[in-house]
Amino acid sequence: MLFATLLYLFICIWVILLVEILKSVFLGVIQGLTEFLPVSSSAHLNFFPWVFGWEITESFDLGLHIGTLMAIFVYFFKDFVIMVKGGGRLVFKKEKNNDGKIFWYLVIATIPAGILALLFEKMVDLIIGGNINALMIVIAFALIIMGIVLYIVDKNAKQKVRFENLKLAQVLKVSVSQALAAAVPGVSRSGITMTVARILKLDRESSARLSFLLSAPMVLAAVIFNLNNFKLNLSFLFGILASFVSGILVIKFLLDYLRRGSYKQFAIYRIIIGVAIIGLAVIRM
Repeated sequence: MLFATLLYLFICIWVILLVEILKSVFLGVIQGLTEFLPVSSSAHLNFFPWVFGWEITESFDLGLHIGTLMAIFVYFFKDFVIMVKGGGRLVFKKEKNNDGKIFWYLVIATIPAGILALLFEKMVDLIIGGNINALMIVIAFALIIMGIVLYIVDKNAKQKVRFENLKLAQVLKVSVSQALAAAVPGVSRSGITMTVARILKLDRESSARLSFLLSAPMVLAAVIFNLNNFKLNLSFLFGILASFVSGILVIKFLLDYLRRGSYKQFAIYRIIIGVAIIGLAVIRM
């Protein structure tokens, strides 16, 4: 009898652990897919827990972002090394080079974007608070509006500027736009930066590349700022790994796809899921 009870408890514990691991992997994949596509990871990481009644802690959310941050650094490792070396040569040896120029553009542009993002995020938190239904409505409208804007901009913008020909003013404008994404869930960091980049006539692939590189210091700063709240456990590890692997795959996919495709499909998806959220919210009311 005692053996049967212990066996039953053992099985229950492992089933619970397996369920938590599967949930973490699922959300990790969602984070990896939506962090880099212009469809808003924050929207999806609020949507699925809202639908299924899951609770996501700040620590777990931070862990998922660590996974996608690792994906950026791994995928663009050679690029970062080249840019850092170029930046050093530009400062210490006064040797002009395009990689060093881009590196310092990214550094300079991140500072005002980080300050504005922090201020806007605090303001929106005070307005919305912990009202999940209000938050989901905001997310829905942000998805729809930005989806329409992304489609119109991408369809009409010229493709004249390549990544290596960027100017500081262009990088600053794209970087500062990240503040709006940090403030309003559903806008999408990649979505707003790619949209602004297209307004500034960057080609689609260069828009995505700039968006990814600008996100790295912003996400890194957020991770460092909140690291004291991070608590690691087994299921978190699986979530982080899932977001890391799926993140790398999505970066590669999007850069390859944008050499020949457009942002139209992502804009349509944003509108569809935004309308679905509004419909579900109405039903729940």
